[in-house]
Amino acid sequence: MKRNRPFILTMAALAGMLIAGVLISAAMGYIRIPVADVFRIILGRITGAAPDVEPLRGVVVMEVRLPRVLAAAVVGAGLSVSGAVFQGLLRNPLADPYTLGVSAGAAFGASVALLFPMGIAPSIAVPLLAFAGGAGTLVVVIYLSASAGGISSNNLILSGIIVAAILSAGISLLKYIADEQVAVIIFWLMGSFASRTWGDVMLAGGAVGAGFAVFLFFARDLNLMSLGTRMAASLGVETGRVTLILLITASLVTAVCVSVSGIIGFVGLLVPHMIRGLTGPDNRRLLPATLLAGGLLLLSADTLTRAVLPVEVPIGVLTALIGGPFFCYIFRRRQMGRSGF
Repeated sequence: MKRNRPFILTMAALAGMLIAGVLISAAMGYIRIPVADVFRIILGRITGAAPDVEPLRGVVVMEVRLPRVLAAAVVGAGLSVSGAVFQGLLRNPLADPYTLGVSAGAAFGASVALLFPMGIAPSIAVPLLAFAGGAGTLVVVIYLSASAGGISSNNLILSGIIVAAILSAGISLLKYIADEQVAVIIFWLMGSFASRTWGDVMLAGGAVGAGFAVFLFFARDLNLMSLGTRMAASLGVETGRVTLILLITASLVTAVCVSVSGIIGFVGLLVPHMIRGLTGPDNRRLLPATLLAGGLLLLSADTLTRAVLPVEVPIGVLTALIGGPFFCYIFRRRQMGRSGF
């Protein structure tokens, strides 16, 4: 029990900060609402009791802010935990949810939906084609990387780079022919949680919840696979099956998250590195902590751009501006042989 106490305290602290972050974020905005009122509104909706607050505040919190706040937290959690799985699965510290080109496939699908509506409402067509593009890209990458000896991490990474380069060229072509609509495509590609709905929250939450359950189930196998494929196989791990299951699950979770938010970089790359310094490399502890920390990080970034900055900056731009230099700092410390972040 004493050995688990630091991990329990870490999880409790992360969970507490995430809950507090949701309440504070929902209170911030053009119309300032006390955190206590936000808590009463949410509690009243859960219990069915009418909260003793102004009705307008209830509408603002439940219909406008809370869907966006929860969508940011869920997407951050999904991208982060998928990044941790990719890094463990590919045994590459630079791996993240976009390594295999899934994000490029989702971006291409969304760009097609924005440019050619096909008689379907954009709120449905964009997430649908974004998910289809990400899933289709995964199929192509697995097909290209498969060989007689199975699927290797190097082949997966190289295949992902090749397919992502082709899709990036396709996106550039769509931008060129979009003419006046190019601004819509560019805005989606930069990522945003504006106008998110409860349907988006349930879609992303269902995918992240199901994916996380799969990740936890195979966490021990993922630990053994970090020792090498041969060592893991000698210890009873069906490496080919586990690799395929985790690869597909992490990629589909990424595809769903990207279909909801657009392209948001560095979250899946940065958060696992930060949390690994707190929990160690054991995926049974790393994955739950990464889930909470990723949700907290992206929620904080979205709150910053929505309610603090004078002009709303696309969330993907903000995470890249903050995450890029911070990752360079982490990378440099590791190159110099220093411990910690």
